[in-house]
Amino acid sequence: MQIALYLLGAISLIAGLAGLVLPALPGAPLLFAGVLLIGWAGHFAIVGWGTVLLAAVVALLAAAADLVASLVGARVFGASRWAVAGATLGLAVGLFLGLPGILLGPPVGAMLLEFAKDPDLRRAARAGVGAFLGFLAGAVVKVALALVLLGVLALDFLRRQG
Repeated sequence: MQIALYLLGAISLIAGLAGLVLPALPGAPLLFAGVLLIGWAGHFAIVGWGTVLLAAVVALLAAAADLVASLVGARVFGASRWAVAGATLGLAVGLFLGLPGILLGPPVGAMLLEFAKDPDLRRAARAGVGAFLGFLAGAVVKVALALVLLGVLALDFLRRQG
């Protein structure tokens, strides 16, 4: 049972890292699940409750960063609520089209709905750029938080081992 928990924890951590940049996977919750499973496997002696709690906080911050970065990115470039809705819709459609769809879905969706609201091509293009830059900023913040989480996990593990 203990080996299975460690294995599931490691798989969750790996899937969580992939999920930070692939919206089809819930990256932050998977990272938290991985830390929790590894802690549980060692009866919280190898990875303590403090690290598990920190993992929960980091997972919440990463999820929030994703939402906030996309909204802020679109808003900074003058996008309307229609563009933000278009970016969300574009992401949903893009999930079915693989990596190109995931990357291009939000800006294309933002541009299309912004243009539908107000047929100003420059404004629509700015909304698309903002949605794309917001997506990238969110990904960078999520990866940085994940690296902090993994560093804390490794330090806690090493501290408790020796």
